[in-house]
Amino acid sequence: MRDQQPWTYHRGEGPRTVGVEEELLLVDPETGVPRPVSGAVTEIAAWHADVLRPAERGEPAQRELFCEMVEIATRPCVTSAELDEQLRRARGAVVAAAKEAGAAVAALATAPVRFDPVLNPADRYRRIEDRFARVVDDKLTCACHVHVHLASAEEGVGVLDRLRPWLAPLLALSANSPFWQGRDTGYASWRHQLWSRWPMSGPSELYGDVEAYEETTRAMLASEVLLDEHMVYFDARLSRRYPTVEVRVGDVCQHVEDGVLLAVLVRALVETAARSWWAGQDADPVPTAVLRLAAWRASRYGLRGELLHPLTWQPAPAGAVMEALLDHVAPALRATGDLDRALRGTELLLSRGTGADLQRAAHGDAPDLSSVVADAVRRTAPA
Repeated sequence: MRDQQPWTYHRGEGPRTVGVEEELLLVDPETGVPRPVSGAVTEIAAWHADVLRPAERGEPAQRELFCEMVEIATRPCVTSAELDEQLRRARGAVVAAAKEAGAAVAALATAPVRFDPVLNPADRYRRIEDRFARVVDDKLTCACHVHVHLASAEEGVGVLDRLRPWLAPLLALSANSPFWQGRDTGYASWRHQLWSRWPMSGPSELYGDVEAYEETTRAMLASEVLLDEHMVYFDARLSRRYPTVEVRVGDVCQHVEDGVLLAVLVRALVETAARSWWAGQDADPVPTAVLRLAAWRASRYGLRGELLHPLTWQPAPAGAVMEALLDHVAPALRATGDLDRALRGTELLLSRGTGADLQRAAHGDAPDLSSVVADAVRRTAPA
């Protein structure tokens, strides 16, 4: 990495806050088969949150599209240490609630074993199923969404335009879904392949300004394909609920520290992109078609093959792409005190492997995939 000069935040502001949402599987602790108990788990988690002191409360677990999954979230955090603590606390709460409901929690982006998911009976989800049919049947996937605070919508669109080249490497380092419906798909992130079936997903075009962003959203809604603006499922988007950019490209990670690494890198990418926008530097006009190819490589190989290098758009070893990513965001990482964490975490992923590599190692020569789920349950629980 190049030697970088110290970097302070623009206009004297402190670090942007960052928060994480994780989708998690609820599974049978013996067989590894997903269990449709999200209603019970969220009720138990909410009850426990109510009896805790306010300072100890976390964000309650939420139900999702299918009854075999729940979503947890951290609060906005300033430091990566705070984010690590929040994520461990949130996981710990849902693990305890699931245990009371007779289930276990696995941070897996797809369910390895064969099963038929149960749709959440809420009206919104029924409407989604009615409109998208079989696409919904294959949608039990678990992602990690990272929110980073923005100064304005204008800054947010500038950030979105400049994040585009770096989203595929984030998918590669978080890849955690090689198995699906009882078989090895050959991909590191099969979740990405399933998610790509939604017509409003994937990388976005360059916007240039807020009006173009809003016009794109209006046109999508006018098509009457989407139910509402919350179904704009691009890999990165402006949140409609919070003053944040939401990066949605990653699989959920098995280890808490890997999820924190993903969030730390996203925040650094957002800060780097914002600085570029404030400085009037042009965004890379790489075609969206090339970005889709970059995402496909990341989904196929994770960190165990060649990725498209975001500076050349030619195949390059994953290690070289990760080095380029770290080099790109080093000043922002240094400003928040996260550079050492990012260097160590990336080195660990390159040597130990992603969640996809861990799953394949856990499977080995076993006759079924229950061992994969059991191993993930062990890794999911906060230490």
